[in-house]
Amino acid sequence: MMAGVGAAAAVAGAGFAWWRLRPHDVPDGVEASFWNASMETLDGATLTMRKFHGRPLLLNFWATWCPPCVEELPLLNSFYGAHAGKGFQVLGLAIDQPAAVRKFLDRMPLDFPIALAGLTGTDLGRALGNEVGGLPFSVLFGKDGNILRRKMGQLTEKDLAQWSSEV
Repeated sequence: MMAGVGAAAAVAGAGFAWWRLRPHDVPDGVEASFWNASMETLDGATLTMRKFHGRPLLLNFWATWCPPCVEELPLLNSFYGAHAGKGFQVLGLAIDQPAAVRKFLDRMPLDFPIALAGLTGTDLGRALGNEVGGLPFSVLFGKDGNILRRKMGQLTEKDLAQWSSEV
């Protein structure tokens, strides 16, 4: 009987964790708001999200202090290198301090653009379905600008293969 109670508690806990960490629905107008947003780059330029509209975009929220984020960045960079010629875009939104991002990118340069999202990035992530504000968080936008996929947690090669075949 104790084993049955323990198994039921484990299943209930796993179900609650899945429910809490899964991306939630996106309110109407959030996608349009995203495409009208702009963020600063490390060199102080303004990067408008509208620049990315019209081609598939993999948007990745990350931070230098987040081990799974740091671990998935080389995979994202390889994916970008392999798919950029096919029109696929990747944009990293750093939820971090500019100095920390600069120092990190000096050690691990990336080929895809990085924008400094700061605390507004957390709000944007929540608006895009990441209610708990966890990292990493990725969103795949189609050519039409609509959200096709979202994932809380580290992306895998399998995720990227599946996502790239859907656009």
